[in-house]
Amino acid sequence: MSAGPRVQREEDLVRRAQRRDPEAFGALYEAHFDRIYRYVLLRVRNQADAEDITQQVFLRALESIGSYRWKGTPFASWLFRIAHNLVVDYWKRKSRERTMAVTPEEIDEVVAAPDAAAADPAALAELKFDLRELSAACERLTDGQREIISLRFAGGLSVAEAARVMGKSEGAVKVLQHAALVKLRRILVPGAGDGPTETG
Repeated sequence: MSAGPRVQREEDLVRRAQRRDPEAFGALYEAHFDRIYRYVLLRVRNQADAEDITQQVFLRALESIGSYRWKGTPFASWLFRIAHNLVVDYWKRKSRERTMAVTPEEIDEVVAAPDAAAADPAALAELKFDLRELSAACERLTDGQREIISLRFAGGLSVAEAARVMGKSEGAVKVLQHAALVKLRRILVPGAGDGPTETG
C-alpha cells in the first residue's frame, strides 16, 4: 500500500470536514484518536485528564479546521501541535496548583528487561513496558526529552513529523531522542550501561 492513496483520502476527508461534513470529521477522529490519546497520557500521567485533553484536541480541531491549509504536512502533525499546546497549558495550570512528583516506589516497580534497548523507539517498545512504567521513568527526563519520547513512542510520529511539532530541526530531534533513550535505558534496564551510541 503506497502512502499516496492514503494521503489523498485524508486530504479528501479534511476538505469534506471543512465543509462541515460530520461523517468526514468522524473518520479523522477515528483515525487519529488513539495516537493522540497515547501521546497525551504519556505526558500528563493521569487517565481522566488525558481523556479530557484528547477530547479538547478534537474540539479545537473541529472549531478551527476551516483555517487548516493543506501544504503537504500530514494532518496528524497539526493535531499533535494542538495536543502539544494543550499539554503545555495543562502543566502551567498544574505548576500553579502544585504537581505531584514521581515516588521512589513507582520507580522500584519498573520491571527490568533482560536486554538493553537499542537506541530507537521500536526496540524500546519490544521491552513490553506499559505506559505507566514508561511514564514514571519519563518523569526523570528533561521536558524536551519527555516530549520527543511521547511523540515518537506513544504518538508514533516520524523524526520529521516530531521535528515539525516541536519546532526543531530533524538533527536536533535525533540528538534529543538519543539522549532520552540512553537515559531511559539506564532507568528501565538497571545495569545496562549506555548501550549503542548510534541514533540509527
